[in-house]
Amino acid sequence: MREGWKKVTLGEISFITDGDHLPPPKTECGIPFIFISNIEGFNKINFTNCSYVPESYYEKIIDKRKVKENDILYTVVGSYGIPVLIKNVKKFCFQRHIALIRAEKVSPDFLVQALDSSDFHSQADKVAIGEAQKTVTLDNLRKLRITLPPIVDQEKIAETLSIWDSAIKKTEKLISEKEKNFDFALKKNLISGSTTKVLFSDLFIQSNEKNSSNILYPALSVTKDGVVFQEEYFNKRVANEDTSNYLIARRNTFVFSGLNFWMGSVDLQTLTDIGIISPAYKVFTINTDLISYKYAHFLIRSKYMKRLLMDSSIVGASIVRRNLDMDNLLNSVIELPELKQQEIIAERLSLIQKDIELNKKLLEQYKLQKQGLMQKLLTGEWRMEGEIKND
Repeated sequence: MREGWKKVTLGEISFITDGDHLPPPKTECGIPFIFISNIEGFNKINFTNCSYVPESYYEKIIDKRKVKENDILYTVVGSYGIPVLIKNVKKFCFQRHIALIRAEKVSPDFLVQALDSSDFHSQADKVAIGEAQKTVTLDNLRKLRITLPPIVDQEKIAETLSIWDSAIKKTEKLISEKEKNFDFALKKNLISGSTTKVLFSDLFIQSNEKNSSNILYPALSVTKDGVVFQEEYFNKRVANEDTSNYLIARRNTFVFSGLNFWMGSVDLQTLTDIGIISPAYKVFTINTDLISYKYAHFLIRSKYMKRLLMDSSIVGASIVRRNLDMDNLLNSVIELPELKQQEIIAERLSLIQKDIELNKKLLEQYKLQKQGLMQKLLTGEWRMEGEIKND
């Protein structure tokens, strides 16, 4: 190990506790109270959908559980392993499923980077206990180890990694703005120009083609993000060995979940020439005499289609289920631009979408570069510029 560097446990260099264990008394306004769901990623807290507690509740919390400048919050239950360094602190409380780490013998800016390293994540994975919700106990958290360089190196490393954090943050903000612009363009352009009213059944023809020969086609699912390969999405094949009753979903067919369609689990299947999908799904071929595939993709993924599906369904046995009224759906009226206008609309929207995808790839490159840099800097494999060599 490098001279001046040493292995330490988190408990040796910081004070660690968690949020208040008593159920918080909720109020419509007051002091924000955050849950794990409010921690959205590395150094990201979203207070938008938080709960609130009375000021009197906050004042009764012991001081060691009140967040201070440069404290680190670290999720320990469920989505465990996400650190957030607190800057520009304001009054707020947090649930006991979140740990508070107060740096004592280490730079907090360095420590938050170390907590987000692949090595620290691996250690947390090994000590996490439980089945339904994995938990990293505070005792186990205190025992996890980091490589601690001298304070000067800590500050240089943190400063270097913060450059990548800034690039990542700016790119994420840019993507968010472009996605808002896309939503606006979609709403403005989707139904534009000269339109005619057509029935859903004129555009989309239900297909009941089955995999009767039980051929091993790729198994598909539809999520709110679109069509996915089952094995990639779930890290395993969910489909039965006997898929003879599964529906064939050919390329450019309209597919949606028979249960979660109202949540946006709808898409145009473009992943593979032939896939199979659970009989709980619905599959439709597309009448290209009236609608182009490119335009259909944007129509299918739009809020316009989601609303149409919602209007063709009724509340099921529970609030998270809706039953589709197929007759109602097939007879639903859709305003449709003429084919030439569809091509113009699809091309316009595709350009915006491609720009978003390019920025997402750039974001992934920044994240990968940062991870590689962390591996080199946090282990001491790479020296920082200006460091004195004693070995």
